[in-house]
This record gives sequence, structure tokens and C-alpha cells, in this order.
Amino acid sequence: MKEFDEFVSIMKRLRNECPWDREQTHESLKKHFVEEAYEALDALDRNDFNDVKGELGDVALQVVFHSIIAEEEKHFTLAEVFAAVNEKLIRRHPHIYGNAVVNSGAEQSALWDKIKMTEGRMSVLEGIPKHLPALMKAEKVQKKAAKVGFDWKQKEDVWKKVEEEIAELHSAVLSGDAEHTKKEFGDVLFSLVNYARFIGVEPEESLHSTVARFAQRFQYIEKRLLEKGKDIHATSLKEMDLLWDEAKQQE
Repeated sequence: MKEFDEFVSIMKRLRNECPWDREQTHESLKKHFVEEAYEALDALDRNDFNDVKGELGDVALQVVFHSIIAEEEKHFTLAEVFAAVNEKLIRRHPHIYGNAVVNSGAEQSALWDKIKMTEGRMSVLEGIPKHLPALMKAEKVQKKAAKVGFDWKQKEDVWKKVEEEIAELHSAVLSGDAEHTKKEFGDVLFSLVNYARFIGVEPEESLHSTVARFAQRFQYIEKRLLEKGKDIHATSLKEMDLLWDEAKQQE
């Protein structure tokens, strides 16, 4: 594709001629990679496909930039990046490129995990990125363990575990032991992620939605107080609660 070839050519020229691009390393670019991925997700959430197009380009820029640096350091080339993913896709889809039979997405997911275990992995939990947001990471760990049968049977039992962990958190708080409280708080979150799986809720998306809803209502409070000529710092909680209720009624 000539557009992609031109893109790579531009990136290589910038790497050679632009002072900022020349200074970049794998380490310095890491935060940009994460930011661009989240900006793409934000555009997808908004269904703004003109924005999605641009953000996907920015993600591709990060892939090519890292590959160019790796090529300079004699680690691998951009061509090898695509050769490796092509080979992996073919190897992990034997029902398409071989004789395996798969009748559902769940069966394909299980087959995918089995194939990964033949590629030198020692644990079904290997390969989970350590930098994943904690809720997403918890869900991924639980799903992988569940695929080999290490899971609850009924959602009612999972809810009992949630209640148990909440009680233990409350006890830890009362004890005044900060380290124990932190551990128990994590256990509550982990058990809630487990329950979310059983009731069909994506915990990360659910929390994002709640945060966005909170922000929208709070900004309504700010707007209404500004219209009234009032300083939010000098406003009572009672008045802010009334405006919060107004915001809820308008949703």
C-alpha cells in the first residue's frame, strides 16, 4: 500500500532530521503509546469515526516509531514485526488454516489459550500485561483461571464472597491497621470484579460510566451556582445536594 510506504518514509525522515524525533527512545515513547491507545478508545466510545480514523493513525505511528528505533538498534525490523504477527495469526487459527474444528467463539478462545501454552508458556496467567488498569487485569486473571475450571459455580456464592470481604474490610478499618486495610480493600474490589463476570458486567466500563456520570452531575452543580453568582467554595453541602438531585432528574 503506497500510503503506508509513504508513512514509513515520513517517519524515517523525521527520525533523521527532526531534533525531537531523534531524541526519542523506547522508554520516552511509552507514555505516548498508552495515551494514544486511550484516545482511540475515547473516540470509539463517542462513535466519532472521523476521530477514530485519526486516532488509529496515531496508534500506528507509535508502532512504526518503536519499530524504527528497534531497527536502528539491530533488534528487529518493521517487516519482521508484521511477519511475526502473520505467522502467529495463522498458527493460532488452525480451524481456518488447518484441520481443527471450532463451532463457537468460546471454543476458539479455549483453543487459542491451548495453543499459547504450547509456545513455551509455563502458566495460563503468563502474557497478562502488568500495566493493564487494575480492574481489567483482575478480570483477565479471573477469566483465564476460569477457563481451566478454577472458578465459582453459582453467582450467589460469589455474592456471599463479596459480603464476606466487605465484612473483613470493615474489621480491618476498625483495627486501625493501614496495611491490612489496604489488602482487604483490594480483596473487596477483586471479589466485585468476580461478581461482575457472573452478572455480565464489564467492571472497567461500568466504573468509567459511573465516573463520567458523577463528573457530569458535578459540572451541572458548578454551572448552576455560576448562574446564581455563587462561589462553590462557599456553598453548603445541602444546596449542592439539591442541585445534584436536579441533575439526576434531567438525565
